[in-house]
Amino acid sequence: MNEKNISDTNLINEIKRIVSESRKKAIRKINTESLLMYWNIGKVIVEFEQQGNIRAEYGKSLLITISRKLSKDLGKGFSRSNLQNMRLLYLNYPKCQTLSGKLSWSHYCELISISEFEKRSFYEIESQNANWSVRELKRQIESSLFERLLLSKGKTNKEELLKLAHKGNEIQVPADILKDPYVFEFLGIPERKPLLEKELERKLIRHIENFLLELGKGFMFVGSQQRITLNNTHYFVDMVFYNKILKSYVLIDLKKGKLKPEHIGQINAYLNYYKTEINDIDDNPPIGIILCTSKDEIVAEYALGGINTQIFTSKYVLYIPKKEELIKEVKLVLDSDIGRC
Repeated sequence: MNEKNISDTNLINEIKRIVSESRKKAIRKINTESLLMYWNIGKVIVEFEQQGNIRAEYGKSLLITISRKLSKDLGKGFSRSNLQNMRLLYLNYPKCQTLSGKLSWSHYCELISISEFEKRSFYEIESQNANWSVRELKRQIESSLFERLLLSKGKTNKEELLKLAHKGNEIQVPADILKDPYVFEFLGIPERKPLLEKELERKLIRHIENFLLELGKGFMFVGSQQRITLNNTHYFVDMVFYNKILKSYVLIDLKKGKLKPEHIGQINAYLNYYKTEINDIDDNPPIGIILCTSKDEIVAEYALGGINTQIFTSKYVLYIPKKEELIKEVKLVLDSDIGRC
């Protein structure tokens, strides 16, 4: 390529960059203006209801009436359900400045369906920080990520709840990456189908993008069946990741059935090997996660006692757990925490 062609290519790339940036800014501006428009529509509907002391039943018929008229005059986008969402947007976000231009109207339609402030705030922050699509936001809500993170903290309390609500899931120490349980419903495996560890591993690799989303922020896939050689004997780590936030390798061991004490010793050997042989100077100690279908807390407690603190155990399920059960479990723990105060 001659000098003129190189110059032409640089010029074309610069023009493309300018066009791309301008289009992104235009989309963000349109999104921000759309959110503000919907918020203002919700505001005038609520104010009209309050001034007229309108009851719930009449409120429904009011939305139907104005929906028909607006749809006729302005076109699509003014269905009764959409107008109700605009109304809820204003009620849940009475200050329009709290709305984020990083999130779309569709994101907020999902968020306003969550009645609890703390939970809604958590999903809003995580959607912005992790750049979730609307589809991913829906999946995280349906899989009860908020409750799973709370339960994985080990000592769920009001302080942890408020921390998640105001800051999202901050990853500062290895325990922050843990969920309980992990949900692999994206594999499409029936709940009671027998599954070998190798088969589960293969399916997770085929769905690696979804698996990375389920693992959380900062994860990069290194490989599967990573070989470790000790005294001419080969061992294999099921799956290895690197978390760029913690600057640590994360070794995942998949186990069918219950957690056993020997599983702890095995992954501890893998971690020691990675710390000595694989880690770079800037890397933090590696982290081990054993994923099993069930675990006995007492077995885990004794097996982990006095051993590497970078080892964690958690359950995995092949279906979205019942949200009501997780919410009930969180509530029980929170209530017992309040009772101790």
